[in-house]
Amino acid sequence: MAAEAPVLSDAQQSRLAAGEVVLVDALPPGAGRSAEGGTALGIVRAPPETVWRILVDYRRHPEIYPRVVKADVVEADERRVLVRYVASIWPLSFTFYMNKYPDAARRRIEWRLAEDRPNSLFRESSGYWQVDPVEGGSLVTYALAVRTILPAFVTRRPQRDSLVETVEAVRRRAQEASGSAATR
Repeated sequence: MAAEAPVLSDAQQSRLAAGEVVLVDALPPGAGRSAEGGTALGIVRAPPETVWRILVDYRRHPEIYPRVVKADVVEADERRVLVRYVASIWPLSFTFYMNKYPDAARRRIEWRLAEDRPNSLFRESSGYWQVDPVEGGSLVTYALAVRTILPAFVTRRPQRDSLVETVEAVRRRAQEASGSAATR
């Protein structure tokens, strides 16, 4: 599933350098034809190791993913982690399972829906996190492709908003952990 980072325009590069989270339409490799999502990129003023620790702390994912209220590691070995998530969209909650494939050497986590488990709302979910060193911190890339039982026009905007919100949450956690006062 490995992919190159999306190519950003000069304007997007400037926004990224100014501290914005940039959202592009690029879906992760292998996304289905009817999947929604995109890729969010942001600079985090914290070392890649700090960001990586946050991303692989699966039980604390409710702190970074909007609407996720619980995350439990169901199975784990050196190559794969199966995580059970509970998400809430008031007044409903739903459960889904993700196979995560962390690669610490590359600081990359690829994932996809665990199709052998019950996934009440999702029909497809895949993506990746990538953490790369940059001057003064880390470039964080979060790509997501999703298809649910709901029509795309209902879920498109919330899914895209959640990409930016998630990168911003990782930024806050990482900068707090590294003692940075900067919030951009």
